[in-house]
Amino acid sequence: MGRAVMVGRGPTGAGVLVLSILIILTTGSSRAQKGDGCGPSVLGPSSGTLSSLGYPGTYPNHTVCEWEISVPQGSRVQFRFAELDIEDSNCQVNYLRLYNGIGPQRSEIVKYCGLGLKVKEPIESSGNQVTVQFMSGTHHTGRGFYLSYSTTEHTDLITCLDKGTDFTEAEFSKYCPAGCLTSFEEISGTIPNGYRESSPLCMAAIHAGVVSNAVGGRISVVSSKGIPHYEGTLANNVTSTGGTLSNSLFTFKTNGCYGTLGLESGGVADAQLSASSVWQWNNIIGQHSEWAPSGARLKKAGLPWASAQGDQQQWLQVDLKREKRITGITTTGSTVREYQFYVSAYRVFYSNDGQHWFTYREVDSTQDKIFQGNTNYLHEVRNNFIPPIEARYVRINPTRWHHRITLKLELLGCQVHTARPRIFQPPRPPRPPPPPVVPYTPPQYGRTTHTPDIRNTTMPPHTSKDVALAAVLVPVLVMALTALILTVVCAWHWRNRKKSSEGTYDLPHWDRTDWWKSMKQLLPSKMVETEDSVRYSSSEVGRLRGRGTTPRLHAEPAEYAQPLVSGVVTSLGARSTFKPEEVSDPGYTDPDLYDAPISPDIYHAYAEPLPASGAEYATPIVIDMACHLSGGSSMNQPTAVPSFMGSGPASLLARTENGQSGRSAYDTPKSATGQATPTEELTYQVPQSSTQKPTGQG
Repeated sequence: MGRAVMVGRGPTGAGVLVLSILIILTTGSSRAQKGDGCGPSVLGPSSGTLSSLGYPGTYPNHTVCEWEISVPQGSRVQFRFAELDIEDSNCQVNYLRLYNGIGPQRSEIVKYCGLGLKVKEPIESSGNQVTVQFMSGTHHTGRGFYLSYSTTEHTDLITCLDKGTDFTEAEFSKYCPAGCLTSFEEISGTIPNGYRESSPLCMAAIHAGVVSNAVGGRISVVSSKGIPHYEGTLANNVTSTGGTLSNSLFTFKTNGCYGTLGLESGGVADAQLSASSVWQWNNIIGQHSEWAPSGARLKKAGLPWASAQGDQQQWLQVDLKREKRITGITTTGSTVREYQFYVSAYRVFYSNDGQHWFTYREVDSTQDKIFQGNTNYLHEVRNNFIPPIEARYVRINPTRWHHRITLKLELLGCQVHTARPRIFQPPRPPRPPPPPVVPYTPPQYGRTTHTPDIRNTTMPPHTSKDVALAAVLVPVLVMALTALILTVVCAWHWRNRKKSSEGTYDLPHWDRTDWWKSMKQLLPSKMVETEDSVRYSSSEVGRLRGRGTTPRLHAEPAEYAQPLVSGVVTSLGARSTFKPEEVSDPGYTDPDLYDAPISPDIYHAYAEPLPASGAEYATPIVIDMACHLSGGSSMNQPTAVPSFMGSGPASLLARTENGQSGRSAYDTPKSATGQATPTEELTYQVPQSSTQKPTGQG
């Protein structure tokens, strides 16, 4: 009556009497849940789910419910609210309360009353026992409440309504409570393709077989890009619907023990399949049909297995030949359109010896689990075993079916990875020692044996260090020696080039050597005889003044008078090859000082006019410093040099203009007044007469 007074505190009249009578009548019915206002709830050993009656619709008037929750000793309870929507018109009779403890000694933790309340943080108890009380009076709106609980060890507890869109991480781990099948939310997708992002995480985990609805558990979620279409299937009592394209999806990490065990692939032989009975019949034309166990292979064309009798004592057995870990089963109906038979519910038995059988049950359950089967003859339905079965023999026992017991199946699982027990083996007798190779010498006690000096004769001591040092020094020395040799060779080559370039004109190499030698074959004989030219410097002229006999000197043509011959001409006229002076001539305004035509009546100081018939080519000049003919006897006339030095400008000009003279003519640079002004620093080029015949006398 104390409870009746506590619950009915506030309301008056018949309402208080009705609530008090309901609580008294239901007090002894259940220690975990009592009252008429309790909605779908699962109270697991370490987690669970509570909801008000009628959720997600409006809860009824004048109802009450209490849940008593106990978790293992030393643990505490935490609550998370998925939804809390209680009308607050009269909070004395419309509320939700949480208490520490069970019974009269309990103490209130918190009380809620209001529409659309948002409780973000978890509510924790002080002990391992908690009482949850929900009471409703007269109201018009409100959906009630929906909450989850677990021990405080699972700090990442989520509710059954949390969806994939509520978490932005690419990978995360959460803890799902037991009882999320009470949610009315829909999921879309399946494994292994993944689930649409709008699907509730915990319900999708039950559908995937990652956690059990009766126990709950931890899930590891991986988010990725969405796919155009999501498949709808039935698995573990959860029906997923088909869906269209979404931005993202999520799937779950598993231990990988979900492979097929050989029925579909043929790894399990026909002899390993057996059944309680087999349906056989003959058609109108006398054709015999047998629905044998060998046809009970998933996705195999043909007739499936069908029992001859229609009772709950029928079974289909699979012998795996060895103990294996079985994590799930997939079933289908006949898959034959003409025979739309299927099993809608079944039990599972397992054994290791084929004699002693066990019925599969969920954790902390005393009742056999009835698995939901197929809803039609064609589509597949999957159920997972949590915890898995470890056995050699598996039997499927149909409890409900459509028209006739007909079944195709495939088992899911993997090999059992357990350490084999060690088999004790008696110690073997010791083997006799092999005969000694050397005579046995008895030990001599009291004497110290000198340690022999064992050396490695294949390599001298400290060889490794020497080899390493040599491996470093040899390449360095080789590189240094190579660099030194290259430096000496480059310096020697540069010095020779410098010496060879001193005192010469900067002429192209081809112009100084082979080109001119090849072209002289095309010139007239007169030009061939005078192919050499001489260059004088001021120092050489000074030496020639003091010597009686002047040898013929040869030098390369000057850079300002290089002859360019591009063809063969019948007659070549002599033209001045002197470089013009740097001073400008006011009477000569042509910018091209060498190629401009020369007026016949104007004579410049730096060049003689060309004959009218002569081609405008500069010709190589060979001079005889002794002013002799080009014959060999001309070297015996020593008076030529004084005559040359003292003749003066007038005589030089006269000799140049006289084309029939037997003497060599000189081109002399002239001053602006038309007079020749020879100096010591000038170099003269003297054309040799091509018409002079060599004689014995000068």
